[in-house]
Amino acid sequence: MNTAFASWQFWAVLSAVFAALTAIFAKVGIENVNSDFATLIRTVVILLVLAAIVTATGQAQALGSISGKTYTFLILSGLATGASWLCYFRALKLGNAAQVAPIDKLSVVLVAVFGVIFLGERLGAANWLGVALIAAGAVLVAYKA
Repeated sequence: MNTAFASWQFWAVLSAVFAALTAIFAKVGIENVNSDFATLIRTVVILLVLAAIVTATGQAQALGSISGKTYTFLILSGLATGASWLCYFRALKLGNAAQVAPIDKLSVVLVAVFGVIFLGERLGAANWLGVALIAAGAVLVAYKA
């Protein structure tokens, strides 16, 4: 496998590109539809695409091979994702994409804080400076002058 495809950095940058496109496409797409219904349509599309990918690549697993703890945390993650999407689409319906998206990306700051608190991860001074700069940058980009 090409080293770029095996790199977390490659996939993280691609994720950022698709997240940016998500905001732009969603802002246009929710123009004449309820934001919660728009989220449902988006979710159905995601479900169908992922089902096709898992089937086509043979990545399905026996449901019994997954632990209860794993199910619990995947379900909690799914609930958090759904809540995030509902809130995100509602915010996009009400605000400008260029302001909503940066505030949504404060999740980066929260992941760092939660990672330290709940996962025992350690961040150095440079990491915390980066977290602070992300927070400040998100607020400044979202600020409407």
